[in-house]
Amino acid sequence: MTDLYQAALDEIGTATSRIDDASVDALCGQLNDAGRIVVYGCGREALQVRGFAMRLFHLGMNVAVVGDMTCPPVGPGDVFLASSGPGELSTVLALMGEARAAGACTIVLTAEADGSAARAADEVLLVPAQTMASDQATGAQAVLPMGSVYEGALFVLFEVMVLKLRTLRGTTPDAMRARHTNLE
Repeated sequence: MTDLYQAALDEIGTATSRIDDASVDALCGQLNDAGRIVVYGCGREALQVRGFAMRLFHLGMNVAVVGDMTCPPVGPGDVFLASSGPGELSTVLALMGEARAAGACTIVLTAEADGSAARAADEVLLVPAQTMASDQATGAQAVLPMGSVYEGALFVLFEVMVLKLRTLRGTTPDAMRARHTNLE
């Protein structure tokens, strides 16, 4: 393995090692108990969030992605989960306001504990990693560019959450596979 691969893995590993596992467990419990889960992210974060939604569907959960034509309304008992790595994304804030007004619980994943999104959310899961908000800050030294460390940490976090949810729900790998599309 070249030095660049190891450096990239180290950066993502450092970020994921600083995620509070008790908070992840609590978030998994909330998602497991939700009537409906609607997810949102911007840019490359959206790609990670959409992949997570796919796995939640494979777990048999009622999940949708904001922007898809089949996205249902949210209300009491539902969860709106958004990623806002930099913590100040206006679309995330607007959607959180709509979800909260409808009675849904709002959860934000962010690297910025003091950002607007974190302050507006019902629940916050901190993913302490470099984002576009911090990649040019004094002392920023990540090998991976811009928000890649945060985005890579999201991928690992979501895969771990899927494993935890699979256990919580008593879902087998075969049951997950049976829910995978056959239209590929």
